[in-house]
Amino acid sequence: MASSCTQLCLQCRRLLSSQTVARTWRYSTQLGHCTIVTGLPPKILNGSTVLRGDHRVAEARQRWKQQMFCYSDFTAKHLAAEAMEDKDVEELSRADVVACKSPLMPIRGDVPVTKSQMSLDLDAAAEFSALEEISDEEAVHISVPPAMPLASISLRDYVDQSETLSKLVQLGVNLWKLEQRPNVGYMMLRLNFNTDVAPRLLFLKEIGVDDSHFGNIITRNPFILTESLENLQTRVNYLKSKNFSSEAVASMVSKAPYLLNFSVKRLDNRLGFYQQQLGLSASNTRNVVTRLPRLLCGSLEPIKENLKVCKIELGFKENEIQHIVLAVPKVLDANKRKLTQIFDFLHNTMKVPHQLIVKFPQVLNTKYLRIKERHLFLEYLGKAQYDPNLPNYISLDRLVSLPNEVFCTELALATLEDFYLFQKTI
Repeated sequence: MASSCTQLCLQCRRLLSSQTVARTWRYSTQLGHCTIVTGLPPKILNGSTVLRGDHRVAEARQRWKQQMFCYSDFTAKHLAAEAMEDKDVEELSRADVVACKSPLMPIRGDVPVTKSQMSLDLDAAAEFSALEEISDEEAVHISVPPAMPLASISLRDYVDQSETLSKLVQLGVNLWKLEQRPNVGYMMLRLNFNTDVAPRLLFLKEIGVDDSHFGNIITRNPFILTESLENLQTRVNYLKSKNFSSEAVASMVSKAPYLLNFSVKRLDNRLGFYQQQLGLSASNTRNVVTRLPRLLCGSLEPIKENLKVCKIELGFKENEIQHIVLAVPKVLDANKRKLTQIFDFLHNTMKVPHQLIVKFPQVLNTKYLRIKERHLFLEYLGKAQYDPNLPNYISLDRLVSLPNEVFCTELALATLEDFYLFQKTI
């Protein structure tokens, strides 16, 4: 009988121990889940979340208290369940029951928590930025910089976040023109205003470029902001060595912003080309290039083509071409079709000889429709006379340069309304 009781007691003890271990694992899992959930308590302010990082230690301490409260709650429930089950196992001694309950007693599990470990846990918890409830007054003083867009098709989306772009806009740079060019928008976003933009602007200021031209220069040639200051200064020094004045250099850079992006060798070759092809002196070459500096920047092929057109198709002599270029440098890079169309109308329709065209080369730089309308109106009135040796001579210069009202009153001797009515019949 005694041995039977002993065996029954041992079976109950094993059964209780297995149930206790199972319950211990279940409550430990719940406790761990509680710790994870309460590790980052959400804090709400007026329906929106606000990040706070100024009270990290206090925040971590609050999390620790919540974890302890959650743990105590689970412990109390577990002990209550144990008391109900103890009524069914009265055979076990008090020491056996205590031994069965001992795995749940430590606060942090079976391993005791030291002060150093607790401090590390607090520091680790404080490192995470949490959501904290704050007052409206504190919320007013929170300054959160707007995030820069990760991608956009327009530079205007970056103006508020980019110091470089905002200051370039103030200088008059047209960002919408820059963003239409491949990779220029990305290049502009990478520039730093203090280290990349400001030194180039100061350089332009030092060589005499007016502040009002900065926006136009950067809009047309943003790559000047990536050129080294040493290269820019070298090219300016070269132009001055060719007897270009400081005022001429500043004017050339303003009119042709790409001028300083070309090497000294390229600039020297271009100057030599115009001097040799046109037979100009050094002074006249400087005069032509100063008035039309884009001749040093563009391709030479259109220039060569126009020179051939003037000589072969239009029939001008070399000295006549030289005179035309000195008077109107734009003839060199004018549209070939426009140039031949104007000459054909002047020479074949208006019967103007070469020498008169050379004397008034401005007619080659005017609008074709303007010449046509005025000549036909004068012809309708019987006053289309362009020979200086005959009476009622009309100068080609005045024909194309006078405004409509003066043209009608002084040359056509008609009213402006008559001219407008005639234009509708063309």
